[in-house]
Amino acid sequence: MASLVRRAALAVLFTTSFSLPVYADSGSGSYLAGRQAIYENDYTAAEKYYAQALRADPENNALLESVVVARLSLGEVKRALPVAQVIEDLGLPSQAAKMVIVANLVADGELEEFLARDPETQGVGPLVDGLLQGWAHMGQGAMTRAMEAFDEVSTQDGLREFAMYHKALALASVGDFEGAEEEFSAHSGAVARFSRRAALARAEVLSQLDRNEDALQFLDEVFAAGSDPSIEGYVARLAAGETLPFTHVQSAQDGMSEVFFSVGAALSSEAAQNYVLLYTRLATFLRTDHVDSILLTAELLDALEQYDLAVEAYRKVPVDSSDYHAAELGRAEVLSRSGKKDAAAEVLQTLASQNPNLPSVHVALADLQRQQEKYSAAVLSYDKAIELNEVSSGGNWFLYYARGISHERLKNWELAEADFRRALELNPDQPQVLNYLGYSLVERREKLDEALNMIERAVAARPDSGYIVDSLGWVLFRLGRYDEAVEHMERAVELMPVDPVVNDHLGDVYWAVGRSREAEFQWKRALSFINPTDTDGEADPERIRLKIEIGLDAVLVEEGADPLKVANEG
Repeated sequence: MASLVRRAALAVLFTTSFSLPVYADSGSGSYLAGRQAIYENDYTAAEKYYAQALRADPENNALLESVVVARLSLGEVKRALPVAQVIEDLGLPSQAAKMVIVANLVADGELEEFLARDPETQGVGPLVDGLLQGWAHMGQGAMTRAMEAFDEVSTQDGLREFAMYHKALALASVGDFEGAEEEFSAHSGAVARFSRRAALARAEVLSQLDRNEDALQFLDEVFAAGSDPSIEGYVARLAAGETLPFTHVQSAQDGMSEVFFSVGAALSSEAAQNYVLLYTRLATFLRTDHVDSILLTAELLDALEQYDLAVEAYRKVPVDSSDYHAAELGRAEVLSRSGKKDAAAEVLQTLASQNPNLPSVHVALADLQRQQEKYSAAVLSYDKAIELNEVSSGGNWFLYYARGISHERLKNWELAEADFRRALELNPDQPQVLNYLGYSLVERREKLDEALNMIERAVAARPDSGYIVDSLGWVLFRLGRYDEAVEHMERAVELMPVDPVVNDHLGDVYWAVGRSREAEFQWKRALSFINPTDTDGEADPERIRLKIEIGLDAVLVEEGADPLKVANEG
């Protein structure tokens, strides 16, 4: 019988239609292509290549597991099942296969079969198995056994909060809100602070107990004002006297989805992203409207540079979700990072029209417009963001700094300088602002002593920043302190060896101290590093070529600029 099951499963596997080239050898080509694809986190290609390789070696454990992992990473949990069953029938070790089998049993309502599995040989792991067993008993209406299962997990080192969180959700899911609150408030409320979802679940429980004021106070303690628009939605509804429904878990299957999500979220700070992805995919498979799981899946795919899959995940968050804005912000960021900046701008413009009073949306739109060098549009977006932000939190130095950059690029220097100085009022020692304002003053040959002071403070804060160290060398050059400039400019080139501007600056400094051959060498290096498609770069290739040909002094004469002059020279 087992062999028949294997043949049937492998038949399903081999009927996959392939759009990628099929290797005609014994499977080694497909295997190597699959390995390369999985190395690049290209799960679509990996799944197809590994499936091809299995034709030549249908009971190879590594290939079987690779197909399961690839399909699970794509969220194709049903398609992963036949191969997972082959692995289990062969008695081969594979945590991924066990995860797939368990999730499908739960999705099919086969709780008795799930509970009959031996955790020692067929389990995912002590934490997941214990929590899933608790929820499976809940699904069978065996409340006492469910509570015993959660309590047993809580006795294991480091797992108490996990167990108490799920026990609280289980109690709340059947309407025992007093019992749920006992769990959430135990140990000085540690369980309620276990995660963002735990905090929101407790707020819903308190509201169900007619304790909206307590819920408001708790949310105020846990979340900073204005930090999360969806939290603000909770606050507004509680303040209006609405009784919040308990939405976090409404069935045993929801609870089992929460097991995979809560474990995955906990692993996200220490485990590999492609491993955490397996957990979030299972959580979403068991509960398709688990928005937090969808968002974490999208973030993981983005980090893995699977941009199309990340965009697809973000699109699954429904428009009526309180986290829809977060999903759209994420989608726009992914589109921008993948080079689709116009599509990203369209997403953000639509979102801004839908959420005119949400500062984060206008900030994201302004930042993207600045990256696109649409500075006039960026200024207007920053204006709106600053207006909203001043009301909500008293200002943000970065908004003034970014708007100042936009004004400076538009050659509106007075407005730019005012914004930079306002940013410094809000954050006096911010090295980025100190450097940008200081360097701009140097280039304008204004207030050089103040500029030097600013840049020295910036270097003290960021001694390993090539841009900032370059600024210090350059202001010393502008002040005629050429010998002092050399050390800093050489250090800047060490930190940024292929930057054309820094190499050009070092060439000028070398020329000023009489090291003409080294100056020409640096100018030639600078030329070699200039991107010919960059028409807005600070390094001017024609001017550099002229310096190589006739020297810096002659170039300055032709430009009508002041000649080189050592500081305090008579």
